[in-house]
Amino acid sequence: MFKKTPESIVGFLVVVLFVLTGIIVTILDLLGIRVTPYNPIQQDVGVALSGPSWDHLFGCDFLGRDVFSRVIASVPNDVAVSFSVVFVAIIVGALLGSLAGFKGGLLDELLMRFTDVIFSLPVLVIAMVIAVALGPGLTHMMIAMIVIWWPPYARMARGESLRVAHQNFIEAARFAGQRTIGILFKHVLPNISITMLVYATLDVGTVILVYAGLSYLGLSVRPPLPDLGEMISNSQDYLITAPWLPIIPGIVIAVIVIGFSVLGDGIRDALEAR
Repeated sequence: MFKKTPESIVGFLVVVLFVLTGIIVTILDLLGIRVTPYNPIQQDVGVALSGPSWDHLFGCDFLGRDVFSRVIASVPNDVAVSFSVVFVAIIVGALLGSLAGFKGGLLDELLMRFTDVIFSLPVLVIAMVIAVALGPGLTHMMIAMIVIWWPPYARMARGESLRVAHQNFIEAARFAGQRTIGILFKHVLPNISITMLVYATLDVGTVILVYAGLSYLGLSVRPPLPDLGEMISNSQDYLITAPWLPIIPGIVIAVIVIGFSVLGDGIRDALEAR
């Protein structure tokens, strides 16, 4: 549950709309049903660079492709990348971090030194280097981001596991003869899951922002397939003559990121109130 402020409610609605759009478009696409008003990759030079209208809500790009259709068709990419990266980062980070904090020793030392290296370098630059090495593509993009995204979760899980490691219920579980893995899954991870969830909600917006940056550099899907970052990159030369082309995808990215941010703030405030 989140704290029901106007901002958090708006954020919740934005997140729900974003996720549902991605799911519906993906399912209907698999069934061969087009949900967008126009084919997002169909060119029509007769309406090239036409402005927003009732026929084309967001106007048309320099090749006559409907911008609204391309925005809708690009949402599944952002949903897949953001939730996949955060989900894997939580699983890997929570397991490694809690184990390192609970057991200590060499694993704890290695994990801390590795996370120190990751934190000392710009995330976007590391992801870009890995993505370039793997080659462009949505799957390669997710792999590149997952490689650098789990350390913050591991560090957080380590800190939280250190906090609960000497609680009475942990000591009782030890005296009862439970093994380390059992204690982690039954007692430690459930107690740190709320903190991880709040951070993950805020972090999804960051993933979308970084993904848009990498897509802007041409490291995601290949043309003519639509993607928000790629749409901004390809239309930035038309900022004066057709400003809706780069501005509308930028606004969509901003609204999604802000939606996750205010929703995460609402969840955090509700938990702190408790």
